[in-house]
Amino acid sequence: MKKLALLSVSDKSGIVEFAKSLIEQGFSIISTGGTLKKLQENQVEAEAVENITKFKEMLDGRVKTLHPRIHAGILAKRDNKLHMQQLEENEINPIDLVCVNLYPFKQTIQKPDVTDEEAIENIDIGGPSMLRAAAKNYKDVIVITEPGDYDTVIQRLSENSVDEEFKRHLAAKVFRDTAAYDALIAKYMTKEEFPEKLTLTYEKVQDMRYGENSHQKAAYYRDSIPEKYSLANSHQLHGKKLSYNNIRDADAALRVVAEFNQPAVVALKHMNPCGIGLADNLFDAWNKAYNADSISIFGGIIVLNREVDLKTAEKMHAIFLEIVIAPSFTDEAYDVLAKKKNIRLITLDFDKIDSAHKDEVSVLGGTLIQEPDLAHETVSDFEVVTKTQPSDEQLKALEFGQTVVKHVKSNAVVITTADQTLGIGAGQMNRIDSTKIAIEKAENKPGYEKAIMASDAFFPMDDCVEYAAKHNIKAIVEPGGSIKDKDSIEMADKYGIAMVFSKKRHFKH
Repeated sequence: MKKLALLSVSDKSGIVEFAKSLIEQGFSIISTGGTLKKLQENQVEAEAVENITKFKEMLDGRVKTLHPRIHAGILAKRDNKLHMQQLEENEINPIDLVCVNLYPFKQTIQKPDVTDEEAIENIDIGGPSMLRAAAKNYKDVIVITEPGDYDTVIQRLSENSVDEEFKRHLAAKVFRDTAAYDALIAKYMTKEEFPEKLTLTYEKVQDMRYGENSHQKAAYYRDSIPEKYSLANSHQLHGKKLSYNNIRDADAALRVVAEFNQPAVVALKHMNPCGIGLADNLFDAWNKAYNADSISIFGGIIVLNREVDLKTAEKMHAIFLEIVIAPSFTDEAYDVLAKKKNIRLITLDFDKIDSAHKDEVSVLGGTLIQEPDLAHETVSDFEVVTKTQPSDEQLKALEFGQTVVKHVKSNAVVITTADQTLGIGAGQMNRIDSTKIAIEKAENKPGYEKAIMASDAFFPMDDCVEYAAKHNIKAIVEPGGSIKDKDSIEMADKYGIAMVFSKKRHFKH
């Protein structure tokens, strides 16, 4: 008896050549709908599934392979005498190979004008059923879902090396694919913000050379439908592949620069901004970001939200930078920067900024999911709590500082003017240490006389305010909410500091 192969594919690339090779390996082909038509048009001998089922497809093709004569042929265990006897009694032929790929649900829902009806009609039912049946019975059935596996399967068939380990490998791939397919459908159908079952699916971009450290293995995965404004959708023009740490830092920098509409430059190291500059043009914004911390910027990640011009590129070329990300580079700017072999030059679509994604953090035995911190306080949200009123210039600086501080690891304190960070204190176990670090970095820089201080959370006691006052800080923004707020306010009044409450905490862990 000839071996039987069932072919029913949405992606028909390579299917004709695969079918011809299967026939050469002694298989007979049964097929459905468009796949059958494609094979017959290319002079491939194939039989319609309905000749096997004795049942015409119906409901606009919704029902064609959901039939006992198909699923019994797939699921029968060849070493089970009762199974084989039942097949014989019902005149059912075993199906030895199943090749199916699914309706293009992912491609369909990515269409900008897709309707709900169109999406629903591209939910495959029969395909996953056949694949799962064949994968369950992988010891007896070869199952294929990706055209990329066709050549390997044919080669192994010709070498008689389709062993159980290989068939299990193909079966596992099927279960991953069908699970990912169902996860996309579940995400599309789900309206709850935090459903009782969370089904996430990712696609591998690349294996990393290593993780955070050289002894840790790692891989880079992206969302199945990636954000337009993300590294997963970026285009690398120059330089070696990004590392694990590069990707995390670059992602953090992209989140910061998304806050600003005017020309902005963000320099970032180890998940914290080390310099941010705003200006009317990119060159001046670069100078401000560089001068914010000319030491830490060395080996940093730079994100610019305007096309990189020659003048700015020449400045960046003068120091060692790991990565430069921008909407685009002029030809002259690219030529200058690309002289350095290892610098990574990356472009992505800054017009597609959409920060309304969920943040996910892995923990032992689970994961934490939260809304992103999209809160953006402006001057109108501030409550002045001191006798001294902030000036208009100070209010602009307080708003800028409040925007920056939410992107700095807690405990976070930043010293800024209205358009430039001067000192950043990040990730300390107490707030006074963060305050001291930020001020130490800032107080000898030009513009410090205009500087304000921003804190991501309330001051638990008045020591931070007193330290700031003794180092000539004249305005402070913090969320308030401490049982000792009164102490901090009184300390600010004592030194004539203008202090405002933002009423919004911005911890970042």
